[in-house]
Amino acid sequence: MNSSAPYLIRAINEWILDNGCTPYLVVDASVEAVSVPKEHVKDGQIVLNISPQAIRDLSITEEYVIFSGRFSGVAHEISAPVSAVLGIIAKENGEGMWFPRDEQEPTPPTEPLRQNPKSPPNLKVVK
Repeated sequence: MNSSAPYLIRAINEWILDNGCTPYLVVDASVEAVSVPKEHVKDGQIVLNISPQAIRDLSITEEYVIFSGRFSGVAHEISAPVSAVLGIIAKENGEGMWFPRDEQEPTPPTEPLRQNPKSPPNLKVVK
């Protein structure tokens, strides 16, 4: 199945706006494909105001969040893979959603998998 993250980002963004609040997107700026003004990154993260008053041309696709915005009066094209989005929250009250990080590899089982003793095949010839 496709990731549910882009659908949830779109839905939470709409919900925040419908409630008269300001949607903030929290992005892991250390992800290689993230394109944001590095001077605004703090502790490896950047918080982006994605309200319609603050940005233009917001697009949330299956793979990327893309928009045009201004930082210190300078226009920037912002893009971040959906996998780099840590959360989307309302500025006013912190309501929203945080997304789990998939950085850890699955832990191998500590017990060996059950092994069946080898037995001869139980097949019969049918004529």
